[in-house]
Amino acid sequence: MSDLELTPQEPSEVLNLPAPNAADEGIQGSATIARTTVARWYAVQVASSCEKKVKATLEQRAVTLGVSNRILEIEIPQTPAVKLKKDGSRQSTEEKVFPGYVLVRMVLDEDTMMAVRSTPNVINFVGAEDRRATGKARGHIKPRPLSRQEVDRIFKRAAEKKTLVKVDLAEGDQILVTSGPFKDFQGEVIEVSGERSKLKALLSIFGRETPVELEFSQITKQN
Repeated sequence: MSDLELTPQEPSEVLNLPAPNAADEGIQGSATIARTTVARWYAVQVASSCEKKVKATLEQRAVTLGVSNRILEIEIPQTPAVKLKKDGSRQSTEEKVFPGYVLVRMVLDEDTMMAVRSTPNVINFVGAEDRRATGKARGHIKPRPLSRQEVDRIFKRAAEKKTLVKVDLAEGDQILVTSGPFKDFQGEVIEVSGERSKLKALLSIFGRETPVELEFSQITKQN
């Protein structure tokens, strides 16, 4: 499955193994994980910009450690993006939906949890801290499986494939309008709205400085 062709799935999938006793599922105590037959999605925090490296390394380690039948999928949800560079050129790229995290669909047990945690550049699972009895030292993190709603929302967002336009712009930058009704007008940026992929610029229209809202895709930055 490619990163840009993610399909919403059930957050848990029962493998073809004997059903577990309900009392045995989940996490027992601070360090013991009871063996379960249920594969669910977990969020794993990783070092900045190391998402792809962690994905590739964990896929290899899962095979080497003999847990590839329980670490089933490793995904980095992404959406397509276009970056407008300083020279005005456009570069196709991908924008991570949740930078600093990878999603792993796995059967949680001692072996799979250790395989993930010991992978270089992995910080920890997302979950709840199980504090030690003294209350002074930090305890273990109990991995928390993502809910059905969380999984659906994440994969739906990645599957939308709406191109995000990113631009290296700031207030005071000079721009040239390349398309739309104000094509060939020059102006100065007065506001940048990255979330909306829009900006406001002062354009000289009929001899007057007029604020105009423009799409990132409609402009190029002037040197």
